[in-house]
Amino acid sequence: MPARTHSARPFSRRPIATALLLALLWLSACATLEPPPPEKTPSAETAPADSDAANAADSDAAHADIFQRMREGFSMPDIDDDLVLRHQEIYLGHPNSFRLMVARSRPYLYHIVEEIEKRGMPMELALLPMVESAYDPMAYSRSKASGLWQFIPATGRYHKLEQNWWLDERRDILASTSAALNFFEALYDRHGDWHLALASYNWGGGAVGKAIAKNQDQGLPTDYRSLASMPEETRNYVPKLQALKNIFRDPELLNALEILQIPNAPYFDTIDFAPSIDVKLAASFAELSEQEFLALNPAHNRPVIVSKSPILLPEGQVGVFAKNIREHIEKKKPLASWQLTTLRAGETLDDVARRFDMTLFDLTRANDIGRNFTPRTGLSLLVRGNKGGEPLTDETLSRSLQFPESERDSGFVTGRYYTIRRGDTLPLIARRTGVSVKEIRHQNKLRGDLIIAGKRLVIPRPTASYGLPTRRPASASVASSTSSASSASSASAPMQRTMSYTIRPGDTLTSIARQYRVAVDDLMRWNRVSPTKLRPGMILRIVLAR
Repeated sequence: MPARTHSARPFSRRPIATALLLALLWLSACATLEPPPPEKTPSAETAPADSDAANAADSDAAHADIFQRMREGFSMPDIDDDLVLRHQEIYLGHPNSFRLMVARSRPYLYHIVEEIEKRGMPMELALLPMVESAYDPMAYSRSKASGLWQFIPATGRYHKLEQNWWLDERRDILASTSAALNFFEALYDRHGDWHLALASYNWGGGAVGKAIAKNQDQGLPTDYRSLASMPEETRNYVPKLQALKNIFRDPELLNALEILQIPNAPYFDTIDFAPSIDVKLAASFAELSEQEFLALNPAHNRPVIVSKSPILLPEGQVGVFAKNIREHIEKKKPLASWQLTTLRAGETLDDVARRFDMTLFDLTRANDIGRNFTPRTGLSLLVRGNKGGEPLTDETLSRSLQFPESERDSGFVTGRYYTIRRGDTLPLIARRTGVSVKEIRHQNKLRGDLIIAGKRLVIPRPTASYGLPTRRPASASVASSTSSASSASSASAPMQRTMSYTIRPGDTLTSIARQYRVAVDDLMRWNRVSPTKLRPGMILRIVLAR
């Protein structure tokens, strides 16, 4: 693979006018996101044990943040046309969405940058999940593409990404990144051109090969922009990436957009864990919300993590996880509160739910059951509890629990859809799914509360679900003396993390504050809410010291 070049390039040969940028920012000012709490940037003071770690530490120390490191690795040829300009304007015209997308990348970006750098590949590839999935590991397309890198099922299987009833490695951060970079290496080896490799990733290597051959037969150029038969999506694919590259290689523009700095340091540690364990329990052992835990471990389809699955935890949380799990085991408590049961002759889902003291909603969601499901004797289902069923052993886990795809509801797996049932109301659905009625209405363009049984609703994840600790860059207009004082203050401040909490019936601000050892006044300030306006299903933002 050719060596990368690191020549400095201007932001754009067709720069967006300052007046246009200011106008775009002004239009969105009334909806500006409230900045997350400050975070002390991790520092590596301990000498690494081996040369690879030493090189990584040197690389980390040489760059103030991950974007600086990425800029130095940009090496794909630039393109400059109206499509690039249009996508730059789209990204800059929606700064709140752009900031949120960058915040979502926080847990994953350092790992992806590391892997790209190890392989000597262009650093523009670290921006590609913004084009593919907006850095949402749970993104799921109409063509059934899934994960940060949006693998369709067949391509995922070809690249050895396991997809079964228990997990989908297309959403696994480590496995999908490795598979995507392997794929790009193969595509580049085939075409010898990164733009054609990108087109092949989006359109298919065979389709790009045929388009190249067609141009060759007609005596036409065979570069990316000369392939006239490309579909619209592929024609916009590389320009979108170029637009992002133009934005990220301009630090002053990022500062004007109030893009949060992402430290050039690892976000997570990986542990190999042998026993099966509840997702909720694993999150509590790591002292994370369930949503924070799943942001790092999104591959799991069920509420239980099956045995021998690697677990990602935020940097520094492994010790806490080990301590809490040891205390739990010493008390002889089970790690998995789920088991398998076999449908009996004539038994319905309602019967199974009553037998194991579950709601029908919880049973169908745990088992990925859609409205076309037909109960059949001998089918195994996942149920809550430790009695009356079979434990999750290697033998029981090896069974095929899947039923025909027409009977499944993949929305429950991804958390993106909810099938309305008789008797449902929007407040009830909001409580069940942990989002507000307002968010459901907005996502589904509903003007009122009228819903129809059998229809599907798109359920958004709360924006606070990632609970990402981030650090806002200093404003360019701040005087240097003020910046110095601010830096000194932030350096001595405790590290913090943000989590989200879904209000349950009976909760009060006092009980929530007591549970998380924070002040009621802080809860009111963080969420701009009064004690009289709490409603079940509302999402509260809670700031915890690490």
